[in-house]
Amino acid sequence: MRKRFGPPPPDGGPRLQRVDRTGPRSGRPTLPGPATELVTLPSGVRVEQLTTGTGDPMTVFAHGLAGDIAGTRPLGSAVTGRRTFFQFRGHGRSDAPPGPWTFGDLAADLRGVADLAGATRAVGVSMGAGALCRLLAETPDRFEKVVLYLPTPLDGRRSDAAVRRLDRLLASVESGEAAMIADAVEAELPPSVRNSPAGWSYLRQRVEQLQRDGLAPELADLWAAPAVPDETALGAFRGRALVVGCRDDEVHPVAWAERLAGLLDADLHIYDLPSVLWTNRNDLRDRVSSFLNA
Repeated sequence: MRKRFGPPPPDGGPRLQRVDRTGPRSGRPTLPGPATELVTLPSGVRVEQLTTGTGDPMTVFAHGLAGDIAGTRPLGSAVTGRRTFFQFRGHGRSDAPPGPWTFGDLAADLRGVADLAGATRAVGVSMGAGALCRLLAETPDRFEKVVLYLPTPLDGRRSDAAVRRLDRLLASVESGEAAMIADAVEAELPPSVRNSPAGWSYLRQRVEQLQRDGLAPELADLWAAPAVPDETALGAFRGRALVVGCRDDEVHPVAWAERLAGLLDADLHIYDLPSVLWTNRNDLRDRVSSFLNA
């Protein structure tokens, strides 16, 4: 049984209560993010969320494994209407109820947020795309439009690279050491931006967030069972879908993007370079917004 990095706090605050002895002692602090709120879902789980924009329609954004609200906001920057970004259980200030967890639990988180917000469209990233697929398999008429960006494998199998990456990140967060967390997070960045101002800003923000809020170890066991037990159930979806994949991505095989596009009768776009949010951010943002706004 995995050891928790500290019990979920009663007030939804940080899981970690450590004094950081390796963090920077000088320099400007990172700018505070926008104010979020905690909402209680029908399941009783409280999740952290942020709603922006005005009017209809409403779109809900589901982040990837070890991701956060800030990581999905660029995908919605040009999407019309209201947008709700949230943290899955075990991330940020959201609850971490006793495990083990499944993609059925993540789909319930996503469904709860979408129902409370009145969302008719959804964007799922990596793990969030897996949760969205599980929701669509259970209720194919829930959304009118969906975007699946870098979808995770749905059969319960992960590449060795994906396993190593998460294990390293969980170990670094458990240590509480800023230097260890920074080393683990840096692997998310393409080499071309690691020593750039944008890269340093991202790295510092991520390290501070993970030190403050922690990361639930139960997340490592999500793939003990398939995200979608019966993939053919996705064929019942009658809305419009866009699937976005990328070549040479060890964690998100392009074959799964192609497979999902076939199951959902979706539009498909494949990028040639990994780390799309860094290498093709504007094109990705425009592609997502053009699809959802049409």
